[in-house]
This record gives sequence, structure tokens and C-alpha cells, in this order.
Amino acid sequence: MTRVFAPGRVELLGNHTDYNEGVVLSAALDLGIAVNGALSDDGRIVISSEGFAPVEVPAGQALERTGEWSDYALGVVATLRAMGAEVPGFTAQYASTLPAGAGLSSSAAMEVGTAVLLRELLGLSLTPLEVAKLGRRAENEFVGVGCGLLDQVSSVFGRRQHAIYLDCRAETVERIPFPAGVDLLIVQSGVAHALKGGEYDERRAQCFEAARRLGVPALRDVSSAQLAAAALPDLVGRRAAHIVGENERVFAAVEHLRAGDAAAFGRLMTASHESSRRNFENSTPQLDALVEIATAQPGVYGARLTGGGFGGAIVAVVASEALEAARAGILAAYEARTGIATQAIVCHPGDGALADA
Repeated sequence: MTRVFAPGRVELLGNHTDYNEGVVLSAALDLGIAVNGALSDDGRIVISSEGFAPVEVPAGQALERTGEWSDYALGVVATLRAMGAEVPGFTAQYASTLPAGAGLSSSAAMEVGTAVLLRELLGLSLTPLEVAKLGRRAENEFVGVGCGLLDQVSSVFGRRQHAIYLDCRAETVERIPFPAGVDLLIVQSGVAHALKGGEYDERRAQCFEAARRLGVPALRDVSSAQLAAAALPDLVGRRAAHIVGENERVFAAVEHLRAGDAAAFGRLMTASHESSRRNFENSTPQLDALVEIATAQPGVYGARLTGGGFGGAIVAVVASEALEAARAGILAAYEARTGIATQAIVCHPGDGALADA
């Protein structure tokens, strides 16, 4: 029996920049998906997870998307086959410590966990970056979500107490030490996060339309000054303003992290959320309330929605000594304002599925 642990991730800065060939800061979490698996000789693929009915398919059967949780695992199998690999029968049991619907990328964790498991079981020659790309391809082509590479890279390349700096155009990854004495607090809004609706694809198309109107390959190639001088329609212009501003915030944030300046880093996070609310419109009233409440707490340096938006959770950067008081204050104030009793999870940047890569 082979065991793999693939972490979820929290997006720190760089919201929706990945498919715009931009830059992103994230962290792997110490929460994720464990998968135990082995080859079998009965010619069947059997995958199971607590709370779901097991899924069984003949190893040679053509795989089709069903819209169920199993798509993320079987999508990896289908993608490996499309790459020329032979995948025989195997069993895989999944167990998650990630809260459902919080936007912490359980989908990528399942894809990466499955890919690493099959790499080990089948002796495949896949580099860490190829593992991440395999997961992304499965999500793009099999599951049908046009995500970028951020989630899978974070799950593969995480390192304890480090942020992950991904340049999506160059496809380079750098690990940057996270400031000491600072924790991550992830607070669920109580509104499930989902990217299968039309909002994600709509925002993606609007970004590509902005790049086309600006005459550039991607919004990565535009500065705020250039954007301000352009005459884009209001909606497309605001979408572009978010992406261009996010890239600039990430570049600045990298320098703040290197300097150990958590306060300056936090201010950029809060500015990012305001842009999500005003320009990209991928926030919700509940996420806005959480950010407003969190940033009013002593010791909270900044907060923003994390992940694709449209529900899910926020992430706050908090001084360690203020953590418990901040958590209690956020939960109480949020319930009083919205009537939603939710939970806040203390997380630390953790190791990836291939932490030594």
C-alpha cells in the first residue's frame, strides 16, 4: 500500500492572475487529502472516500465526466492515458481534512494526490512540474474547469513556513520564507465556493477580451499607467484593472516578504480584496463582511477572499500573539451581523506532495 498526502492551498495574493500569464503568491496548507492505494489484479479501478459511494470502472473502459467527486481522480487517469501511459487496475482510498466548499482547492489536492500515487505505483517518469501540469490538464480537459496552474503547483511545491511565488508565464516556482510570528487564519463565509458556474468562465473571457482590445498577448503585459491611458469599456476595463493591479501587488508583496514586513504585506491583501469587490466582482456580501470585521481586529495585518471567489472563505494574516482573540472576535461579530455561525481554521504554510522537489 502506497500513501500520499497532497495539501490544499490558500491563495495569498494574485487573484485570477494565473490564466492571465501573471504572478501569484500562495501557500500549501497543513490540511489536505491523503490517498492510500495499490495496484490490483482484477482489472478494475476502485476509488472510495468517506461519505461517498465507491466508484468502480473497468481499467480499460473509456472514461467520461459524471459531475461527481470522482471526476478529479478519474480525470488524472484519462489524462495519463491520453499521454500514452497504460493505467491498469488499482484501488485508491481518499480522506480529506479540508473543509468542503471553502475554496482551499480540494480538487487540485485530489488531482495531485492521484497523480503522485500513480507515478509511484507505475514507476512513471514525471517531474514535479509535470505532475502539476497533469493535474491542471485533468481539470481543464476532463472536469471542464479552465483553471490555471496555481492550485496544482501549490499542492506539489509547498514548503513548511514558505510562500510559493509562481510566475505563470515563465512557469517558474520560488519558495519565499514567510515572516516569523505570523499565522494564517482562514474563515469560512458559510456560502459554498463553486467554480463550475458561469461566473469563472465569464471573468476569464472578459480578461481575454481586455487583452485583445489592448493589443497584448495577456494582461501580464500591461501596467496600471498603460491601462489608465486606454479607453476600454467600463466592465472590461474594471476586470483588467483588477488583474493588472494584482500583478503589481504580488511584485510588491514579494519584496515585503523578503524583508519580513508582515504589516505591509497585509495592507496589500486588503487592497486586493477591495479590488475583487469593486473591479472583479467575485466577492459576496458575506466575504466583504468578514474582511471588514477581520481587519478591525487588533493584530490582523490584512485579509482578503481566497480562491476564485463567489463564496468560500477569507484568509487573514495575523500576529501569532493576537490569534485567539482575533479568531473569537471575528466569529462573534460575523454571527451577530449575518446570523451565520461559522468556523475559523488556523493554518500554517506546509509541505507539498513533493516537498523535496
